[in-house]
Amino acid sequence: MKNTLVLVLVYVLFQPVILAQEERMMNIFARRCTDFSGFWKYIVDPYENGYYNYRWEPFDRMERPGKGAFFLNAKPDAPSDLVEYDFDRSDSIQVPGDWNTQKEKLFYYEGTVWYKKSFDYQKERASNRVFVYFGAANYRAEVYLNGKKLGTHTGGFTPFHFEITDHVRERDNFLIVKVDNRREREGVPTLNTDWWNYGGLTREVMLVETPGNFIQDYFIRLRPGDPTCIEATIRMNGPEAAGKFVRVNIPELGIRSEGVTDENGWADLTVHSKEIRTWSPEDPYLYEVILETTEERLADRIGFRTIQTRGRSLLLNGRPVFLRGISIHEESPFRKGRAWSEEDARQLLLWAKELGCNFVRLAHYPHNEHMVRMADKMGLMVWAEIPVYWTILWDHEETYRNAENQLSEMILRDRNRASVVIWSVANETPVSEARNRFLTSLAAKARELDPTRLISAALEQTAYRGQPDVRTIHDPFAEVVDVLSFNQYIGWYDGLPDKCGRISWKIEQNKPVLITEFGAGAKQGLHGERTARWTEEYQEYLYEETLKMIGRIDGLQGCSPWILKDFRSPRRVLPGIQDGWNRKGLISEDGKKKKAFTVLQRFYLEKAGDGRE
Repeated sequence: MKNTLVLVLVYVLFQPVILAQEERMMNIFARRCTDFSGFWKYIVDPYENGYYNYRWEPFDRMERPGKGAFFLNAKPDAPSDLVEYDFDRSDSIQVPGDWNTQKEKLFYYEGTVWYKKSFDYQKERASNRVFVYFGAANYRAEVYLNGKKLGTHTGGFTPFHFEITDHVRERDNFLIVKVDNRREREGVPTLNTDWWNYGGLTREVMLVETPGNFIQDYFIRLRPGDPTCIEATIRMNGPEAAGKFVRVNIPELGIRSEGVTDENGWADLTVHSKEIRTWSPEDPYLYEVILETTEERLADRIGFRTIQTRGRSLLLNGRPVFLRGISIHEESPFRKGRAWSEEDARQLLLWAKELGCNFVRLAHYPHNEHMVRMADKMGLMVWAEIPVYWTILWDHEETYRNAENQLSEMILRDRNRASVVIWSVANETPVSEARNRFLTSLAAKARELDPTRLISAALEQTAYRGQPDVRTIHDPFAEVVDVLSFNQYIGWYDGLPDKCGRISWKIEQNKPVLITEFGAGAKQGLHGERTARWTEEYQEYLYEETLKMIGRIDGLQGCSPWILKDFRSPRRVLPGIQDGWNRKGLISEDGKKKKAFTVLQRFYLEKAGDGRE
């Protein structure tokens, strides 16, 4: 494990085009933080006038960029000086938050927006180090402090940070971030998606202060095959990271383990107990785990559980489990925009619990950290996914590097969360040799970073040997995954709901089967005949027929219908019905439940009583 993580971090450090310059820091919320939430100044820059000169040369690559560079936060030195921007006289916008739903003029905007935050800062100790941390910025961020470029990050849903110890001043600092959310053909995701391209600093921005030598990374989990042994891998960061004393302490179990880091700053520790209480949806038990050095004390709440497969069975803590799930997009239940807060996470997951779920699929990208931490507390297993979606450029080297980096950032952030049981590497991707190589490499990377969880992807179903009413999964990547997961929309994109009664399934892989999507669009409050599209009755009818149909699939171990709540999508333009919303939610955008909610709730109540959990 230690060597694996070293290789990963070396890979991260030498990808300057798409990656942040700093290695990942774990458990930000438990550290000494200064929250930058609130109003920031912003400038909309569709022509990128503040980044390029008129010859399209980047200012931040020039020795003397001149006052036209927005990241310099320039002011006129005299009345005759020409400076064509002024952050301090510009409008303000809330961070965290997307710009689309805060400013009507930016609703459909895709391009560059510059953000500026002024601040004073005094370190607690002179020897401490300071980092600026971003929970996410969609999609490409260029970050500057006091006119100096800190680095670049690409990817709209994973965290990144930069060290500013040598650049931060006690007074009059200015942090400037150029955020560009333009979709790119070679991007991850690519140009074509079915969700809203919310732009901006969509999650928390914070200053994080650490000791000179600090705990950068840790991975604490049950040893595979031994539920009485907890393994801990810890990495120190700092000029004296080698030969550093480290301790893992779990007070409730009365156990601790101590050691010294090796020449690379790593320590591998183990603790043993026959009294370990396992985490499960019925008993989402979390232990306080304390990591200590001579300079630092870092605490986390961690659950211990196992997840594995045996033939077509899915086993949680060695016992069969049926995944009663729902898919969720990262949209706020309270505001019209990107979800980011602990309150957002709590409400979305409360709805899932009310539905009878023990499992949620967080689609189609890594959700904010509050979601997985809240799932830990509430007892919901999680499918976590990266946005390798539809028609990625499979032969493009930088596209793969981008995807692998997003996968690595997601896993390194969330692998201590007991709730996360499945890493997903793709959704509805067309089969080709290049695609198979791409996804197989991602699966190998996920297993390298975390051998304790299952790997999957949302695949697509096809006709079995030319028989249109017999369906199967014919995909080489099905041999790579641990859980055979696929989407199907029989009754919506494929006939009417009564067609479900004519469909049978021939699943040849000896693996657990998970239906990751099914559903139908319905406008909440629209009623009519059950075969009338967009009515609640149609959606209700489809759920009734689909649940009967998938119940006939041998090896079915769960489902996560599409989707918990209506969400914005520019693809959905039908006036009076969609109006820019994907209507497949069981709950409307304003929080009202549709009739199909009760159908799925009743089905899950029956499943919960069948004794498999």
